Amino acid sequence: MAYDIERYLNVRSAGSASFGPDGDRISFLMDTTGVSQVWTLSAPGEWPEQRTFYDERVTFASWSPEHPELVFGMDEGGNERAQFYRLSASGSEVTNLTRHPEAKHRWGGWSNDGGRFAFASNRRNEAEFDVYVQDRDATGEDAELVYEGDGWYSVVGWSPDDRRLIVAEAHSSFDQDLYVLDIETGDLEHLTPHEDDVRYQSAEWGPDGEALYVVTDEGADTLYLARLDVETGDLERVRSGGEWNVDGVALDQDTGRLVYSRNVNGYTELTVGELAGPTTIAEHPTPDLPGGVAGGVSFDPDAERFAVTAVGSGTNANVYVVEVETSEVECWTRASTAGIPPETFREPDLVRYESFDGLEVPAFFTLPEETTGGETPVVVDIHGGPESQRRPSFNPVKQYLLARGYAVFEPNVRGSSGYGREYTHLDDVRNRMDSVADVEAGVEWLHDHPAVDPDRIACMGGSYGGFMVLACLTEYPDLWAAGVDVVGIANFVTFLENTGDWRRELREAEYGSLEDDREFLESISPINNIGSIAAPLFVLHGENDPRVPVGEAEQIVEEAREQGVPVRKLIFEDEGHGFSKLENRIEAYSAIAEFLDEHVGVE
Repeated sequence: MAYDIERYLNVRSAGSASFGPDGDRISFLMDTTGVSQVWTLSAPGEWPEQRTFYDERVTFASWSPEHPELVFGMDEGGNERAQFYRLSASGSEVTNLTRHPEAKHRWGGWSNDGGRFAFASNRRNEAEFDVYVQDRDATGEDAELVYEGDGWYSVVGWSPDDRRLIVAEAHSSFDQDLYVLDIETGDLEHLTPHEDDVRYQSAEWGPDGEALYVVTDEGADTLYLARLDVETGDLERVRSGGEWNVDGVALDQDTGRLVYSRNVNGYTELTVGELAGPTTIAEHPTPDLPGGVAGGVSFDPDAERFAVTAVGSGTNANVYVVEVETSEVECWTRASTAGIPPETFREPDLVRYESFDGLEVPAFFTLPEETTGGETPVVVDIHGGPESQRRPSFNPVKQYLLARGYAVFEPNVRGSSGYGREYTHLDDVRNRMDSVADVEAGVEWLHDHPAVDPDRIACMGGSYGGFMVLACLTEYPDLWAAGVDVVGIANFVTFLENTGDWRRELREAEYGSLEDDREFLESISPINNIGSIAAPLFVLHGENDPRVPVGEAEQIVEEAREQGVPVRKLIFEDEGHGFSKLENRIEAYSAIAEFLDEHVGVE
């Protein structure tokens, strides 16, 4: 039976679980209403209760460790200026805790006694994030500013005695620092002085409060799990990821029980155990989770269980609860597949192909169930970032395209994360267009595949992936039957001039600076090469996008039309960097499907 795209977009996802203070229930986010809202559940498979009822998406929810309440975050129209709200366990009372709608707020967690919470916000200066601590029953201006930041700061977690905070500072996606902040004195102690770019991520306080457990690539090409002594600054390796990254760690302060993950070719490998010494882990059996990607670990109050979200290319996201010692797994949520038989969802093959300079590029390639030699159209779907990675997660649009008879090709070109520091830096600044050449090499690989029709290949991507689409169309115009640019960058100069003040420095570290690299940035901007496009173009954007302003879409459409390029535009006035509301997703992706059918030729 064939299903339309609206049915596929009604496939639900459940995730971001948090255990309540008594361990008798979890909260989680689920998009049953069309946008993510807070739901709670007391046992696996029970009927869940919806706790929030908004038209806007809820971005996170975190239970208090001591009180029957949780805090959730929500922005407006995709503007990313999240505000925090306290929700009583019954769901009958909601309190706005922040009341600064002009500012971004980044959650930093509850104190261990549940009396306070911490966060970072750019209330004082849009380009800088300060650290705040607030009593659980205070609101708005009652938050205490405990440290004035001069960059991109965030709060990572509270010490076991609730006197100190871990504070992280991001200089770029691949360069961070960690500090310990004394809440009472405001003293900030730098723990990670270094010269070259080094990542320090996923920091957790150790059980005694004398050390942090972090994921870092200090002195290595890939991320590993390490112990960082707070007193001496000494860094000791705990577990290596080998040729792959350790993605993150979750650690219970009281018991030393932990879960860490490795990213192996995009697939998650979880390790469950507990600290048997400062740098020794006693491992428990590996949990058998469905799908290929897992994360978002939350321990229950006794650390006897943890909740985790698991998802795969052919498996929509659900929350699972794992017994720490036995690794027994139970599925707690039952996110709907909208009546579509799960066995019809297709899984990808992991392939590798050689680029122009001999670099081996990984990609996920998925064929529809039925193919006819040399007649299968392909959508080349390019991820954003660029310091990101296409992983085998569920994508309803992809599954719809596969059901329609399209193949889907998802390359992790140079610059993608997940393959080591060196691979990620291969596209920096002046090497930007080498990543576009990687896509061209992928299309040449597709040309040699016996199932593929080389005259029916389209490219699609969002954010930085939108830039890649536009660059592919301008640099290699003869390869493409159509292109779909979603919230993409058309002009690096105007993008950097107009993106949110809090993001500019981080983005310049990747793309190049307006001061030093303006001429180069202009030369590679698709807006300045638009006359080369030979394929029809579809541009979609959100009016409230704070990352890639909507002007990027307006100027590429205007210039393309002046050059005689067939172009279509669709702007959503109540969306930001992507489309979160179901009605908008249905309109956007229905239009994309029609566009692809028209120009790539599926009957």
